[in-house]
Amino acid sequence: MNKIAAIIGGGVIGGGWTARFLLAGWDVIVFDTDPQSERKISEVMKNARASAPYLIDGEMPAEGKLSFAKTLEEAVSQASWIQESVPERPDIKRVVYCQIQVACSKEALIGSSTSGFTPTELQEGASDPSQIVVTHPYNPVYLLPLVELVASPATSDEQIARAKEILSSISMKPVHIKGEIDAHVGDRLLEAVWREALWLINDDIATTDVIDDIMTHSFGLRWAQMGLFETYRVAGGEAGMRHFITQFGPALAWPWTKLMDVPELTDELIDKIASQSDAQSGAHSIRELEAIRDKNLISFLRSLKSHNWAAGAFLNEVDAARKASSNGLSDPDLTKPLALHKGRVMPDWIDYNGHMTEYRYGHVFSDATDAVLTAGGMDKNYLDKGYSFYTVETHIRHLGEMALGDEYTTTSQIILWDGKKLHLIHEMKNKDGDIVATGEHMLLHVDQNKGASALAHAPVSDGLAKLAKAHEALAIPDYSGRSVGVKK
Repeated sequence: MNKIAAIIGGGVIGGGWTARFLLAGWDVIVFDTDPQSERKISEVMKNARASAPYLIDGEMPAEGKLSFAKTLEEAVSQASWIQESVPERPDIKRVVYCQIQVACSKEALIGSSTSGFTPTELQEGASDPSQIVVTHPYNPVYLLPLVELVASPATSDEQIARAKEILSSISMKPVHIKGEIDAHVGDRLLEAVWREALWLINDDIATTDVIDDIMTHSFGLRWAQMGLFETYRVAGGEAGMRHFITQFGPALAWPWTKLMDVPELTDELIDKIASQSDAQSGAHSIRELEAIRDKNLISFLRSLKSHNWAAGAFLNEVDAARKASSNGLSDPDLTKPLALHKGRVMPDWIDYNGHMTEYRYGHVFSDATDAVLTAGGMDKNYLDKGYSFYTVETHIRHLGEMALGDEYTTTSQIILWDGKKLHLIHEMKNKDGDIVATGEHMLLHVDQNKGASALAHAPVSDGLAKLAKAHEALAIPDYSGRSVGVKK
């Protein structure tokens, strides 16, 4: 399978898909009849390049090649994945599918970004219905990982599995919706809230900013890290979900909401909503609002990563899979300090001076130490046996400045390994190769089962011995062993 994706329709969602595939290393060919599509895609790519790397703990893959086709047939002819994001009209989509299937490979999969139509509806008149599946993402596609994958009975299990594999390869989380239903799952939930919000404005109960404040300052924060059912399980107290339903279930029979109705969208109501929205957010352009949204999402998602929870847990899995497949640690160059860890300065690493804050240097050097231990053979199986390393002394020197987004690499040198004590020196370098910080660390191998230091076991004992033997030929930096103080 080649890594070529065709994006048909370069609007907000199509642009998001373009960024998602490109930043995952795929070549992308875009077709859109809009003469402004290249400009719009370039603006989306600017936002994506500025934000998506902050969700990755490590090095981003090399970006793919972006090109624009003059015809739909040219766009899809070589693609193994085709993402349709044309207007939400089934008649238009079906015509597009017919054109696609004449020109594309029989092995290609065609995903639709539709938020409302079922695959069976979309497949009507298709020469090969099995090729077409619903892959409904959430905006911004380049940051939010979930995609609703919906197939009809015409699509085989093998094709569904292949769709999951491709979507997973671009760091998305495909959720297979087993049944076909209009608007799938996510938008049905959103529509219920949207309908009620329209009534609250129509009846002059609340304004757009009041409704948004209520969501952003209360249950919206809960939903970002626990979904509807997990939130209500907690609300049920120690008795859990059964108690919650028993206590609050009868309220569902009371006429609290108007979920099955929607107010008539008169010019007066539309003007009311538009004017309130202008007063609420009109000070910012759409691009500015997108940038604000992206920065906030990065912070939320990185916080969830640090707690290994919800979408953060998924992003950690993506990092782990990328690290495992990169093969970067399998054959390190032992003739010089080990270059095992790379990264960039994240938004939550910045202090009030606008620079990388001091404790994050310890974070970077801790990651570099873990990389050395991994190269020496320490893995989950070793840790599960109760063996590990404890850091007992650290000395960090701050020699330069790092700003938001700056890329760095670390090199690591083993000064001593005697089977129990590990003496390491790390150097953190900017993209120009200048040393911005050094870290010197003493670690002890520990048998946690006994609660005491102990000699390491294979494979760690042998792996670190091999690295240490190679590093004996390296000159020890002149700052090694230096203490904190002022020269007299």
